[in-house]
Amino acid sequence: MGTAALSISACAPKAGKVTVDSKSASEDVSSYGNVVQHLDGIGLLGYGSMRLDSYKDENGKDVYNSEKMNSMIEIAMAHGINYFDTAPAYLEGQSETLTANALAKFPRESYKIAAKCSTQGLSGEVAEKTGREMFKNTFINFKTDYIDYYLMHSISSAKDFETRFSGLIDMYVEARAQGRIRNLGFSFHGSRDGFMSMMELHEKYHWDFVQIQLNYVDWNRDAQFLYDELDKREIPIVIMEPLLGGRLSSVPAAISDELKSRDPEASIASWAFRFVASHPRIAVVLSGMSEMEHLVDNIKTFSDFKPCTEEELEFLQGIGEKIMKYPIIECTGCQYCMPCPYGIDIPGIFKFYNAQINADTYVSSPEQENYARARRKYLAAYNKAIPTIRQADHCISCGRCAKRCPQSINIPRQLKRINDYLEKLKQETL
Repeated sequence: MGTAALSISACAPKAGKVTVDSKSASEDVSSYGNVVQHLDGIGLLGYGSMRLDSYKDENGKDVYNSEKMNSMIEIAMAHGINYFDTAPAYLEGQSETLTANALAKFPRESYKIAAKCSTQGLSGEVAEKTGREMFKNTFINFKTDYIDYYLMHSISSAKDFETRFSGLIDMYVEARAQGRIRNLGFSFHGSRDGFMSMMELHEKYHWDFVQIQLNYVDWNRDAQFLYDELDKREIPIVIMEPLLGGRLSSVPAAISDELKSRDPEASIASWAFRFVASHPRIAVVLSGMSEMEHLVDNIKTFSDFKPCTEEELEFLQGIGEKIMKYPIIECTGCQYCMPCPYGIDIPGIFKFYNAQINADTYVSSPEQENYARARRKYLAAYNKAIPTIRQADHCISCGRCAKRCPQSINIPRQLKRINDYLEKLKQETL
């Protein structure tokens, strides 16, 4: 069976209706060819439908920018990007419909659909009933009689698999035998032991592909281990988070300077994509590409793809070790922690905090130069970025968010740490 691999990026909702200029974007990519292909006739760069601009309607509901998605997918298809990843959990349940609508104008055989069963937090009969409904709705939403790649979403171990999918796996295996599922796999978030327990099921179920998180920061943690285990079994690898939710496209200033000194013309993001796609078991790198500029830059990288040399791979691993020394919260902006029952903008708070560190505007002590001005500017920027009713001081440490976090971040603890820091800034007791 053919198969593929993929990865993801990020964007936060915006207030006010968002417009798009597809003509200028088309002109930007007109000099680039198609992205290179790998397994199963799939472009090495794929498209993730996880994040998209939105604006608030008169009722305060997020309305997603379908016009922008339609334009971006049209440009993507024109440049050989033909793998589209979505899930019922994305874009407040609207991702499948938005993606399906954008693809409706193209022949079904010209693109691949990667869909998921998102039953995180459910178990037993509830998980089975929900999963069957999701499976049925995916076919309805895409108006298709087959799904190219179907994933059991966010598995952490064989025990988790049994809890959520014991009532569904036989249906998936039968659907694969019938051709309604062309490739069956799962996305993984868990420990090495949990991963190995899923590998023990490979002989029974034959995983056609597996999705893991891999980037040059995670490589020396668990990513290389997971990659090697899949490579030994010749299981094609799906990649998520090559940019760590956008963090590796907006790195600390000192890191950016180091990358630019190596290649002034290359974007910061292109280094991360090249690192991921240079590993031979990986077939496709899927990026969220929430902005036209992301799409244009990524087409540039993948239409004339240059694998990293051994020296460059080692260099980027060293860059990853340096990034890990910064006090950044490892949030990828996936939104799985949302909505917060107390209205806290968890991803927004973490994004603001990390951005200040990357921009070297983090206020560290009264001894730093221009401390008073930096303190006022930091607090004003925080209040502008995060509305008062959505700030970290509203957290009561209920822990609901932490249970959902695929990065295993202790979210209440991090929110308290940020709030304590802000209080010290306000009281001038830093």
